[in-house]
Amino acid sequence: MGSALDIALPALKTKPKFIFFTDFDGTITQQDSNDWMTDNLGFGAELRKKGNEDVLFGRRDFRDSFADMLDSIKTPFNECIELLLKNITLDPGFKQFFEWAKENNVPIVILSGGMEPVIRALLAHMLGKEEAETLQIVSNDVAPRPGKSVNEAGGWHIVYHDDSGFGHDKSLEIRPYARLPGEERPVLFYAGDGVSDLSAAKETDLLFAKSGRDLVSYCERENVPFTTFQDFTEILATVKDIVAGKTTVKEAATGRK
Repeated sequence: MGSALDIALPALKTKPKFIFFTDFDGTITQQDSNDWMTDNLGFGAELRKKGNEDVLFGRRDFRDSFADMLDSIKTPFNECIELLLKNITLDPGFKQFFEWAKENNVPIVILSGGMEPVIRALLAHMLGKEEAETLQIVSNDVAPRPGKSVNEAGGWHIVYHDDSGFGHDKSLEIRPYARLPGEERPVLFYAGDGVSDLSAAKETDLLFAKSGRDLVSYCERENVPFTTFQDFTEILATVKDIVAGKTTVKEAATGRK
């Protein structure tokens, strides 16, 4: 039987010394599945980018901007999944990072502003179903609109994880780990790329922000320590060095590279 703490904080189950929290879309994947659907099936890239800019500069909450994006997509949900499986690809270094993390007791926790059925389908396709099921995912969900099925035109909508302005405030998942007593607290990492990651940016010991994306601009403006990455190959090299004691999280936070 696990302790109450293990149940409340499942990533502690194996008593790890390091935990890796990560965004999914545009971080584990090379493309953002929600952006792809909006650009190709919804109201298009121009309005999407305007919405992201409004969130980045505090003019609008993420949850409202994101709901507008997804509401513009009328394609049945099962068809959306089929299209995403054909068009979304895995970060070239993630599978190696996933295997290393599993072998070295570094739990990976996916914190996503996207929708769990999409994430599960993509991970099963990219990693294999059994491997994908080992990953903890905390995200939003999908539900049918009244009187409809999700698999008919205009039949689905996002169901947010919480009542925050983010829809899913990722910081709420990280903070209980960060507040553990010193002898129990693992070193915490986070990787992300965009506006859905703003709530998590200040919560871990080392933030990996994807080069050229909105999260880098936010960190520089808000003086949040970070290091950039192109893909998970770079993340793996840095995390390995920290785990081996060759460098520290403070030394690794080199900013824009």
